[in-house]
Amino acid sequence: MAAPKTTAAEARALAAKMHRRSRSGCFTCRLRRKKCEEGKPACKACSHLGLRCDYKRPMWWSNGEQRRHQKEVIKDIIKRTQLSKKSAQAQPATNVNTPPSLCHSGPTSADVFPESFPQSRAPSVGSPFSAGWDPTYTSPEGYFAMPPPPQPMVAHPQYPMFSPYEVDIKTERQIFVNGEATRRDSTISTFSTYQPPPTANGMLAYPADSWVQQEYFESNSESFAEEPVDFEFFEFSHGPVTPNHETMINVEDCDKYLLNHFFEKVLKLIFPILDANQHGSARSDIIVPALESNKAYLHCCLSIAATHMKATESLTGEQIDSDIVRHRYAAISELCDALGQDTHHSQILEATLGMIFFQCSVGRPDDALPDIPWHQHFQAAISLVSKLDLPHAVLNLAGSGHPHPPFNMALTSWIDILGATMIGRAPTFADTYRELNMSRRSAGLAELMGCDDSIMFLISEIACLDVQKAEGIDEVMLCKYVEILAHEISGTEKEAGLVQSCFSSTGAIRPKQLSVNISAVFRVAARLYLCSLVPGYEPRQPSTCHLVSQFSDLMNFIPAGPEGFDRSLAWPLLIAGSASIAGSPFRSMFAERCQRLGEAADFGSFGRIRELLRDIWQFNDVAASQGDYQGVRWRDVMQQKEWDFLLI
Repeated sequence: MAAPKTTAAEARALAAKMHRRSRSGCFTCRLRRKKCEEGKPACKACSHLGLRCDYKRPMWWSNGEQRRHQKEVIKDIIKRTQLSKKSAQAQPATNVNTPPSLCHSGPTSADVFPESFPQSRAPSVGSPFSAGWDPTYTSPEGYFAMPPPPQPMVAHPQYPMFSPYEVDIKTERQIFVNGEATRRDSTISTFSTYQPPPTANGMLAYPADSWVQQEYFESNSESFAEEPVDFEFFEFSHGPVTPNHETMINVEDCDKYLLNHFFEKVLKLIFPILDANQHGSARSDIIVPALESNKAYLHCCLSIAATHMKATESLTGEQIDSDIVRHRYAAISELCDALGQDTHHSQILEATLGMIFFQCSVGRPDDALPDIPWHQHFQAAISLVSKLDLPHAVLNLAGSGHPHPPFNMALTSWIDILGATMIGRAPTFADTYRELNMSRRSAGLAELMGCDDSIMFLISEIACLDVQKAEGIDEVMLCKYVEILAHEISGTEKEAGLVQSCFSSTGAIRPKQLSVNISAVFRVAARLYLCSLVPGYEPRQPSTCHLVSQFSDLMNFIPAGPEGFDRSLAWPLLIAGSASIAGSPFRSMFAERCQRLGEAADFGSFGRIRELLRDIWQFNDVAASQGDYQGVRWRDVMQQKEWDFLLI
């Protein structure tokens, strides 16, 4: 017997009856009640509309009121996205002067989600160095070729790419009687990665209704595996510490409160990236052994503790100032005595580097107590590094594949490269960095401060070019060097990992992913620094605005707040912030992260760049309103303020 025929209407009805709603679509499509094709890492609907695509259950999903608010936010974003597309189609091409095509750093959220974020600024279609421009100076052919202008700037999102999410924990309990299971209880609790803000009465605001159990089985989170930790990456001058070693630090009774404050409050601020890579290494491998055996280092740490205590606890009076100056003087006296004896060079170097670097974590911008500028200390450090032959040691170790670069040389390189940009000089060991970069070797910078070594080495090259520009290098040659360095920066992207969340499924930091994200931030900052060397550079140029917007997006992947890593990014924040114009997404991003840092945003290098950027923006905004778009360079503002800080 022939099977009965099914009409088209019956087929559609049958398909609708058999269709079951997907429980693994993104939460944005669920909220909008739209079909989700479940593309990873972002579905097509969210990518097309410029929406954040969440497969982890976001915080707003657990509360009815927050869902309604989120729906309105999404409607506004869709409206802005559609308007920006229309205006982009109708807007004629502009001809604003722009530096070279350096605005393709990443990979960023715009690369991961090709259409989820409209580009912030249209690249320039005309350049002072392009064909047909005034031939007073020209650049290599095709150097500044730019793609057609995409969409104009849209409002910066008020929330990060990945919103805070909740983790459900299922707990089971069994009761046994005479070895036999008689009862089993199962409960589900929720751990939130978001700390709700306090309400007016000081109590924490938690959602009134909870859909945790309802949505428990709908959660289809992407999990990140834990990363292995290398506990023995660096070679330390004092050698390894034995497990049964008992710490003995000799300190006077009147200074014990400073030592306690150093361990409780200051220690965690000094090497946060290193601690993320090698848990507890800053304390056990660097600080404690030096405090035990190095008097100059001990006095340096006590002075730093007193400076931090004065800044954070708003202490005033002669006592705290006396403690700061007394230990500074004692540390310098110990260093001078040791230098006079010309012995224990490693101990002298670690104390000298401590006096330079630790100051970056404490103190307020208005500190007026007498101190020796960091670059004068660094001259002594350079001499000690040369006596210890550390540059040659790094080259030999890297060449032989030795996995333990000297820690003191890695810290010296960090200070040398970024410090050179502070004072407009070439890094002292630039030749060493160039050789390491050409042979694709490491000095341990990524493990120490987060940024990939190759990017730091290129920043060293840009600093050298900055000096040559100040000395009057020919503009055609300058543009050629800029082109070469831009190409080298692009080369660092080929082996770079994908920028994504640096938290594992358990909420722990994944140090390698954190380094990838920090390297991406430094890469964009390096491009901005390179852009600023091009003749005719102006912060308002579209390619610069695009880089600043890209930088702001990347900051979404850096953990914020007191336990985050903003204070480790003082230099790239300074470079990007000084290039941001009024209305730039950087300014709102920076203000938000300062707010999340709380009082910690007021001291150390972060507090200093915060005040410095405030002065730069005030000057440049007024100048721009009067038709002067050149702006003022951050280094000039530092000189006007008579600042002699190392901002790293």
